[in-house]
Amino acid sequence: MGKKCKGCGVGLQDNNVLLEGFTTNLTNDYCARCFRMKHYGEYQLVVKSNDEFIEIIKNIGTTRSLVIYVVDVLNIPKNISNIKEYMPNNDIILVLNKSDLLPKSVIENKIIDYFKNMNLGFLDVIMISALTNYNLDLLYSMINKYRTTKNVYVVGNTNAGKSMLINKFIKNYMAGDEILSISAMPSTTLNEIKLEIGDFFIIDTPGLVDSENIINYVDADMLKKISPKKEIKPRIFQIKKNQSILIDDIMRVDYAIGDRNSIIFFMSNDIKIKKINFNKPILKDLMRKEIDVKYREDVVINGLGFIKVIDECKLIIWINKETDIFTRKSLI
Repeated sequence: MGKKCKGCGVGLQDNNVLLEGFTTNLTNDYCARCFRMKHYGEYQLVVKSNDEFIEIIKNIGTTRSLVIYVVDVLNIPKNISNIKEYMPNNDIILVLNKSDLLPKSVIENKIIDYFKNMNLGFLDVIMISALTNYNLDLLYSMINKYRTTKNVYVVGNTNAGKSMLINKFIKNYMAGDEILSISAMPSTTLNEIKLEIGDFFIIDTPGLVDSENIINYVDADMLKKISPKKEIKPRIFQIKKNQSILIDDIMRVDYAIGDRNSIIFFMSNDIKIKKINFNKPILKDLMRKEIDVKYREDVVINGLGFIKVIDECKLIIWINKETDIFTRKSLI
């Protein structure tokens, strides 16, 4: 078996600069793409079918090894338990990452209980921050408590923070300088990457690409804006019928039906949010989506964050037609 890139996991090759895994020297540890990403912050798009990544996840289902399912706590998938369909025989720990982005007023145990009370079938639930090392020792202990084989697999959607988590495990629990490639862009990890951490092997897998996530439809500059870098500051608006709110230049919210209401935006601080005149045509060339919201529900905009709505109402949202929007019981 040929040497693999330590950043993305693909086999290294020096024959074709246009193909993944290209390097000028097969003794290098990183392909040219990962080298430039690591040292210069440059990202080269790699288009791969999500079916390839799903097959990798399905193969984990034949191992019965412990699985760490990493989820961005600000962008929780609509059908969070669907991952079990690919691995019905594996024990799975739900890891809610990026806790450092939540307001400090949020009570951690309430978030954990929120998911435990849903009876989703996960072995355990933990909240962490791979960036700040929060609860990583607890997760490490949890892994050793529950694992039944030498292998532990890490799965999750693109941009959930899998590779950052593993890099922190490398730094915290082993002697070595292996670093996985990290980027907010889709498809950074392209194949399995196996690393020895203490008494077990941790295996990174490609992030599943959610085709209805807004990160697939914005440019690199906007992606940086919508990806939070520090604690979210909730922005509260009092709104009534026939008022509108503009979310930068990517989304518009019209308050169509309902009494005066409070809506709270949990999104990156870099995103501009402001009220606009209801009659202005701004962004009305985008897809129109009607959302019926019940008492104390969140409106989740896949990849962007969520809006907490206090009272029942109807919203009309204008956004890229491929971006999924759904409601759920309020998380916070």
